[in-house]
Amino acid sequence: MRREGSNRTVVIIPARFASERLPGKPLMEIAGKPMIQHVFERASKASSVDAVLVATDDKRIAYAVEAFGGHAVMTPGEISSGTDRIALVAKSLTESDTIINVQGDEPLIDPLIIDQTIAPVLADHTISVATPVRRIQTEQDLLNPNTTKVVIDGKQDCLYFSRSAIPYCREATDERWLHLHLFYKHIGLYVFKREFLLQYAAMPRTPLEKAEKLEQLRILEHGFRIRAVPTEYDSIPVDTPADLERVRAMMRGTP
Repeated sequence: MRREGSNRTVVIIPARFASERLPGKPLMEIAGKPMIQHVFERASKASSVDAVLVATDDKRIAYAVEAFGGHAVMTPGEISSGTDRIALVAKSLTESDTIINVQGDEPLIDPLIIDQTIAPVLADHTISVATPVRRIQTEQDLLNPNTTKVVIDGKQDCLYFSRSAIPYCREATDERWLHLHLFYKHIGLYVFKREFLLQYAAMPRTPLEKAEKLEQLRILEHGFRIRAVPTEYDSIPVDTPADLERVRAMMRGTP
C-alpha cells in the first residue's frame, strides 16, 4: 500500500452483520482473526492502494476493525447493496479519484488481483469501472448458482452476468460444455472512477438486478459498460457455513 501523498486510490470494504445465509460473517474467526481483518490486511498489501476503509452498519464490526488498527465508517443499515454502501462513504472522499470495492467476505483475496484490476482504469480515462474474471475450470463452478458467470465481448467488456451457466451450449450436455466453450466466473471486486460510482448510486435499481440479485447488472441495464480484466488469481467468497469451513481448512494448510 502506498503511504505518501493524498489518498487518491482507496479500497472500501462493505461489511454487513445481518447476512441471510451466515449472520455475523465478517466477525467469523479464521486462523485466529476475524474474517474482516484478513480482507483488510490483504487489501492493504496492494501496491496501487493509498488507503483501506471498512464501511459497516454494525458497531460490533466497527469495534473489531478499530481493535486491529483499521478504520471503520458507520453507514445506515437500510442500504440495499455493498456498492451503494461504499458510494455513501465515497461522497466524502473528495480528493480520491479511484474507489475499489473489495467484498468483506473475500478473506483469500490476492493483493495482485487488486493491482491488476486497477491498472486499466488508471491507464484509460474512458473506463469507468472494471472487474476481474477468471476462466471456469470445473463443472462444479459452472453449475453453482453461488458462482457468478459472465460473458464478455471482443473488446473485453462485460455483456451479462448470471447465476446460471452462460452461454448455453444448445447441442451438448452440460458435462461437455467446458470442452466446447470458454466460460468465465466473476470475482467480486470492482474498481470505480469515483464520479461514476456516485452516478451509479443515483441510478434506480433495475429488473435484472432484482431478478439475479447481482448489483452490477444495474450498470449494464442503464447502458454503461464494465471492463473485464482476465486473471489467473482466484478467490473463495464465504457465503455459507460450508464455505467458511473450506477457507478455515485452507488457512490451516489442510486439504
